[in-house]
Formats: sequence, C-alpha cells, structure tokens
Amino acid sequence: MINLEVPKKAKALVNQARQAATEVFRPISRKYDRAEHSYPSELDMLAALLDGLNTSGEGGAGAAGVRRKDDKNSGGNRNGGNLLTVLGTIELCWGDVALLLSMPRQGLGNAAIASVANDEQLERFSKVWAAMAITEPGCGSDSAAITTTATKDGDDYILNGEKIFVTSGDRADAVVVWATLDKSKGRAAIKSFVVEKGTPGFEVVRLEHKLGIRASDTAVLRFDNCRVPAKNLLGSPEIDTKKGFAGVMQTFDNTRPLVAAMAIGVARAALEETRKLLDEAGIEIDYDKPALTQHAAAATFLQLEADYEAAYLTTLEAAWMADNRKPNSLQASIAKAKAGRTVVDITLKCVELAGTLGYTEESLLEKWARDSKILDIFEGTQQIQQLIVARRLLGKTSKELK
Repeated sequence: MINLEVPKKAKALVNQARQAATEVFRPISRKYDRAEHSYPSELDMLAALLDGLNTSGEGGAGAAGVRRKDDKNSGGNRNGGNLLTVLGTIELCWGDVALLLSMPRQGLGNAAIASVANDEQLERFSKVWAAMAITEPGCGSDSAAITTTATKDGDDYILNGEKIFVTSGDRADAVVVWATLDKSKGRAAIKSFVVEKGTPGFEVVRLEHKLGIRASDTAVLRFDNCRVPAKNLLGSPEIDTKKGFAGVMQTFDNTRPLVAAMAIGVARAALEETRKLLDEAGIEIDYDKPALTQHAAAATFLQLEADYEAAYLTTLEAAWMADNRKPNSLQASIAKAKAGRTVVDITLKCVELAGTLGYTEESLLEKWARDSKILDIFEGTQQIQQLIVARRLLGKTSKELK
C-alpha cells in the first residue's frame, strides 16, 4: 500500500519550515519585492538553522545532492534527504520563493557540489554559498552548446566566457561554472568548476531587473583568463565520450524536483488565499458534487486543485527515487514540467478569480503570479522538459529528436 502522508521523520522539519515561512518570510515578502537587489538580512539567522539541519542529515532547503554511490547496501525504502528537502522547500516557498532563493548556502550550486563533488571537495566547500552558472548569451536551453572554455595550464584551468541569469551570482561566495574542456568533443567535454569570489579574472558585470523573484539577485558574470585550481573541477577531469554529459547533468536529477517543489509551494499559497476569498464571498466548494453542478468559480477552483495534486505527487516520486538510488531523470523532468506549468496556470487563474483584490497589492496574489513564471523557465524550460520526457519515453537520442 502506498502511504501519501508526510513521513513521521519529516514532520518536525515541515513544522519548522512552516514556522519560518509564516514568521519570517511572509512578513517581509512585500518589503523585499519592492526593494530589489537589497539583501534580506533577516535570513542570516534562519540560514544558520538550515545549516544545522543539513549537517544533521535532516535536510534543509535546497543543498541536498544525488549521490547514487552511497548506501549501496541499504535495504528497504528510504525517505531521505531529497524528499525531506522537497517537503521543506514547499513550506518555505509557501512563504516566499524569492527569499528561499536568497538563503545563504542553499543555492543550486550547493546542490551541484553535493551531487558530483568528491569527498575532499565536499568537506572543503561545505561552508561555501555557491551559485550555479550555466546559461550564456548564445546558449539557453541547450546546455550542451556551452562555449565558455576551460584550458588546462599546469595545476590550473583558465576559464574564458560569459554567463547570464545567474541566481545569487552577486551574493554567493562562489559560483559553479559549466565550461568545456574541448569544443570538438561535444557535451562529453563539459565540466563544472567551483570559482570563488575574488579570483582574478572573475567579474560581476551587472544585476538584472526582473518580473518576479525580485528579492533574489540575478547576475551577469564574466570570466577573462580566470585561473582556477584544477582541484576545483567537480568530478572526473577525464573526457568520457561514452558517458557523455552524465556527470554534470546528474545535478539536474536533484535540482529539477527542487524547482518543482518551489512551484508547488507558490501554487498552494495562491490556492489557500483564493479559497479564503471565495469563502468570504459565500461561494461554497463541495467535494461531493460534480464540478459542473457548482458555481463556476468553485468548478474552476476544483480543477486547479486537481492539477496541484498531480504536480505534488510527481515531485514526491522524483525525490523518493533519488533517495532510493533509482534513475530519476524522466521523473525529475515530468515533475518540473508539470509543476512549472501548473503554478503559472494556478496563480494567473487565482488573480482572475479574486478580481480587483488579485490585481492590486492589497494581496500577495499578484506577486505570486509574477514570481511563478520563472519556475516554468529556469532549470530547463517547459519545452525542454517535454522534449526530455519524449526522448525517454520513445527511446530517442538528442540527435534523433530535437
């Protein structure tokens, strides 16, 4: 029998995350949406708490990794760090997704380090707040088309290139940069490097002004003959054309369910606020009657809830599979695609159902609608996720199905 309740071991974490979302995130949500590029200093104490949870193995808000070589001999089902992190992320993003993205040491770069770093690197970068730099001016959804280069020079690599739309690119202590060792060898030559702030040749060019997640900084970075120690290359330096892109792409098996969890948290916040407004307006939602026999607003709300539940369950599946060392690339993309599309549909429809209250700053509904769109775009767009799913289901390669 499948039990869809929150695991007992996760309940304390979920409660703590909900308290943080209620007492810390929600009260300052509008403040930092208006004060774009201002660092939310209120997060420092909360970040220290999440560091403790991650260290204890209880999971936090986004720095867990997929390390399939671990626990090879463990038997039975595991509800481990990935599932716990997803559940915590949902609660915190119910509070404010941009503030979660602003949390020190909980970035996507930290998830990359946790996923592919060796034991020495895990220890060395354990206290580092790491952003993730993949997208380039001429390379968006196709990560294999990266042009930033890494040239071996003695005990170092020299990086040259530019990265755009780097979340926490200005505030983080370091950036995990994707670069190619040899363009002629295609995606197999793409590796990730930890580049620490202050490294000569590493420059933050500018910060972007954005539609949503405005509390989170998004930067353009430039690398001009930036010398990085070879020991900062994550994973193996060998170019294995048979294995291809698998090393760096393993990161996405973890981060895509996390972005899906962010979307679920925002969607739930919008649904709860809209449900309250419908109740105040005297519109009853009856789960025992067919939707078409109810008020049009109630019927719409029931449809949105159904989509929400589907996105929630696909995300839990992807996280559970990661915890149990099962290949989850397909499920991670399904979760990201479903949750990303669903949160946009839900938040926009909730704005519509709420009328004038949904379109003004009297409520957070308009903010959640703005925040939601990025969750359908970053960590692989909706279209890319659907392409990945199609390739997996049809057994096609990237060359066969573009």
